[in-house]
Amino acid sequence: MKFSSYSADKWLVLVVSLPASNATLRMRIWRATRALGCAVLRDGVYLLPAGRGLRQALRMHAEEIKQGGGNAYLLNVANPSVEEKTDFQGLFDRSDEYQKLMERINEFIATLGALDATAGRRQLKVLSRDFEALVTLDYFSSSGKVEADAMLAQAEAAFFASLAADEPQAGGGEVRQREAPEYQQRLWATRKHLWVDRMASAWLIRRFIDRDARFLWLEKPDDCPPEALGFDFDGAEFTHIGNLVSFEVLLASFGLEGDPALAKLGALVHNLDVGGMPVMEASGVEMILGGIRKRCADDDALLADASKIFDDLYAVYGEEGK
Repeated sequence: MKFSSYSADKWLVLVVSLPASNATLRMRIWRATRALGCAVLRDGVYLLPAGRGLRQALRMHAEEIKQGGGNAYLLNVANPSVEEKTDFQGLFDRSDEYQKLMERINEFIATLGALDATAGRRQLKVLSRDFEALVTLDYFSSSGKVEADAMLAQAEAAFFASLAADEPQAGGGEVRQREAPEYQQRLWATRKHLWVDRMASAWLIRRFIDRDARFLWLEKPDDCPPEALGFDFDGAEFTHIGNLVSFEVLLASFGLEGDPALAKLGALVHNLDVGGMPVMEASGVEMILGGIRKRCADDDALLADASKIFDDLYAVYGEEGK
């Protein structure tokens, strides 16, 4: 991650006097100054470095205060003394906050073996979000920023490595083109206890490739019978290739990637299976599929319920493309 910092030569001071009778305004300004990372010099006096929209934000809040019956003055402080620069910057030191965040990241890494994929992704997203929020308010690149960034990357790598024991390894080569009529009324096999890539792949097979497909849920990949078409495990007929997850390989194999709605589904499945480019609705879909997985007694019931979700997503994505 690329970091930037502010100059200590120019500062903004917001001096406010709020009406005691307007509790709502007092709470709103308190939250606003916290969100901007203002240093509090004394009650009603807030300090920020000048630049990159902060002046506009403070001016907007000053106008809000005046309209709410209070007084507000936005002052510019330029070329403070060396001592004043040091004192001002010290008010924005986020080192302790980075330290606390790194302790939380360490706790996350220590619990990886006990976390399922859904809980792990959720916790990792929270840590990433909190780091980004802290970076936004770290105007002078406090000690610990680089270390926290590196530790977060390490945690993300460790998390995906913890999932890899049960996940197929990406193979080399190119996707081979197939003809759907040659893959009808077949037996398809994948690992049991379905998760996103296997759920979506099974849905895709039955919806777009082999409508009369039968599925076999394997305890382990070695149990796959020779007549079955395996997917999403090492050595399977259809599995990860390069940067493509199994769902995307199936799309490419059967010439389905030209369907915009399926392409969007592919991006969603990719994000939930191996990470990568963010998809806005991914966390919500992950939560719903995780709930279905906990509720369903077996993989047949799981696929039936999950298929309804993928049907709905495909319909919504199709409408977005019109």
